[in-house]
Amino acid sequence: MIKKVAILANGGDVSGFNAVIRAIVKTAENKGIECYGFIDGYNGLLKNEYEKLSTANDESASGILPKGGSIIGSSTNANVFNYKVEENGQIVYKDLSDICVENVKKDGFDCLFTLGGDGTQKSARDFSTKGINVIGIPKTIDNDVACTDITFGYNTAVSVATEALDRLHTTGETHHRIMVLEVMGRYAGWIALESAIAGGADIALIPEIPYDLNKAVEKINARRAKGKNFSIVVVAEGAAPKDGTITVLNTRNNGSGVDNTKLGGVGQVVAKQLEELTGLEARNTTLGYMQRGGTPTAFDRVLSTKYGSKAMELALEGEFGVLAVIKNGKLDSVSLEDVVGNNKKIGAVSGNTAESNLRKVTMDDELVKTARNIGICLGD
Repeated sequence: MIKKVAILANGGDVSGFNAVIRAIVKTAENKGIECYGFIDGYNGLLKNEYEKLSTANDESASGILPKGGSIIGSSTNANVFNYKVEENGQIVYKDLSDICVENVKKDGFDCLFTLGGDGTQKSARDFSTKGINVIGIPKTIDNDVACTDITFGYNTAVSVATEALDRLHTTGETHHRIMVLEVMGRYAGWIALESAIAGGADIALIPEIPYDLNKAVEKINARRAKGKNFSIVVVAEGAAPKDGTITVLNTRNNGSGVDNTKLGGVGQVVAKQLEELTGLEARNTTLGYMQRGGTPTAFDRVLSTKYGSKAMELALEGEFGVLAVIKNGKLDSVSLEDVVGNNKKIGAVSGNTAESNLRKVTMDDELVKTARNIGICLGD
């Protein structure tokens, strides 16, 4: 019988975190269940730092539906199965997950809800093998979590990118320029592709299609031949040229077992090359963290609420070790084992590895077909 549950938000912040938290708390309160939130993701779980969550007047989870970010914080550097610690002036990595397991048991939590992307859910799966009742909820603006149609936070990111493209159109047209917009997405091109369609872009370069910049030049020149002396280009941060590599901004040291590669800079590279090849002025705008923050769209508010409510339902039904998902437009659940795919090793690296189970754009996806049908150049 579920009496007391805990929530943690982990990974990069997204719009919708708070809407999920609110939905879990409100559903729990209607069933007489106590809710708590671990502070700053898996770091809070390790340190056993948590607070009571309630939607009563002026309480922590009241009035948070339209608020961006996470009221219980989040962490991007907390792989507790391979945690960076300092001993005698030296950096070493240790598996501290048993401390987390003991904290959950000592605190009397009957279920732990993990709000996060592929790395977060990999750790959730690892905790489930240690006997913790875990239910995951797929969060990321990248939309790359396996086994679900869509993650919360993604729609808001696409909407922000689309608004940016609308604004870049006017400058590009006025000054006869190539306007490049670099968007996030890590190793998946969902944001770039969908915002390109929604924002009327002429070219979209995504990680799944190694690009030939000469194809983009052909598209730009074809527009010029029709009297259109400007073009709009969307570039995903993980896009790479044929026979080339992704552009890395820097490499972080956030510990072992997490993706320490910080992508960025490809938009500036593409803008410079296009200017040289076409003779048109080209300008790059890197949208960056604007895509993550702020008020969630109505779509993300509803999606997040559905996810939170479904997750609490799963807990009441005793269905643990699963991820709440949307499959064919309907709420469902899948095993966390399916979510991590071949990435079975405890504490293994998450991200763009051979074992990772990231959901990427496939060439038979309707978005790809739609983009090609309306004449968007994908660089191939």
